Amino acid sequence: MKAIVFYEHGLLENVQHTDVPEPEFGADEVLVSVKAAALNRLDLWVLAGWPGLNLKLPHIMGSDGAGVVAQVGSNVIEFNEGDRVAINPSLGSDSDYFGRRGLDNMSDHFAILGEHVDGFFAEYAAVPARNLLKMPDHASFEAAAAASLVYVTAWHSLITRGGLQAGESVLVVGAGGGVNTAAIQIAKLAGAGRIYAVGSTDEKLAMAESLGADVLINRKKEDWGKAIFKATNRRGVDIVVDNVGAATYHKSLRALKKGGRLLTVGNTSGPKFEIDNRLLFGKHLSIIGSTMGTSADYETVMNLIFDGRLNPVIDTVYPLSEGVTALKRLEAGDVAGKLVLKI
Repeated sequence: MKAIVFYEHGLLENVQHTDVPEPEFGADEVLVSVKAAALNRLDLWVLAGWPGLNLKLPHIMGSDGAGVVAQVGSNVIEFNEGDRVAINPSLGSDSDYFGRRGLDNMSDHFAILGEHVDGFFAEYAAVPARNLLKMPDHASFEAAAAASLVYVTAWHSLITRGGLQAGESVLVVGAGGGVNTAAIQIAKLAGAGRIYAVGSTDEKLAMAESLGADVLINRKKEDWGKAIFKATNRRGVDIVVDNVGAATYHKSLRALKKGGRLLTVGNTSGPKFEIDNRLLFGKHLSIIGSTMGTSADYETVMNLIFDGRLNPVIDTVYPLSEGVTALKRLEAGDVAGKLVLKI
């Protein structure tokens, strides 16, 4: 079968569109004919590698996928050949304390498809049946793939962990990324009182406005920290969604009102930074981190996608054969929403 793989960690020059063996699947798994897969910044980090990441090579990239069940394992009774399915990218386990309580994203055996094991940039993928969610006929594979990782991540961070309440104000730092575009929509759906978006271009901010942002701040044209204070009458906001990290955390903490929460699921600008602790105890602030989401979160948010109440933003759809081209564009950063591979 055709797939996008790398044989060694490093740069994008190591990625190939090539033939690899069709995957084997176990008794509790299904073989999915992948119809669409979506790119994430995570794909580039996996390619680069890090200490402790020991992959079976060649590694098939891609953590987001949707498709049709091609074959089922001998123990699988919930799904049949021909079922249209979205795929939860989180691999959990019932064998430890957290897994048995439905907190599969906190399990000691937690892993992500496409990160720790083979992913979806391929014609077929072997997936545990427990990770499948049946899709209604009207739902598109491209939308399901585009939504999976970023929407479950944003939902778990903003709703499950962050406890966003109707009427609260939310600041999203970075208007164009997949998780952030999801966060804007989720905040709007949850009844946030006012949503502020910081972006690098007027185009990305216009998209944020179309998704529900009320106040738009172009960080290249003004100091966004000062702009937030002005827009909130120097009170600050209840919640800041900041997945940028080192470059923005200080301003994000200062932008919070007393008792506010900073939510994070990543650090694209770097993981290490200094914190003025006086901000934390003086303003009673909380920093809340999370990774991915639970199976319950995934089912909830994907059903909102299927019902049309949340709509993933898709920048461009490429054929699988142009997967390397799509990865180069992702690396360059000139993306608003998600890049998707049609397979």
